[in-house]
Amino acid sequence: MDDLFAEVRAHRHLPDPAAARAIRLAAGVGQTRLARELGVHRVTVARWERGTRTPRGQFLKRYVELLELLRKEAT
Repeated sequence: MDDLFAEVRAHRHLPDPAAARAIRLAAGVGQTRLARELGVHRVTVARWERGTRTPRGQFLKRYVELLELLRKEAT
């Protein structure tokens, strides 16, 4: 049940695709590097940033956590 709540919480904090891309760029991180950190392919990150796909499950939680950390470091 904790996983369900964590996923719902992460979905609420998921920035829109353009904002997620802006966070990544402001931090100076490329799609390839972000993808490697998350354990996905670069194309997957590109799809998330275009809004054609949405991360799910563990990837959603990890993506949101990583974006939050990058946002804090970039400011």
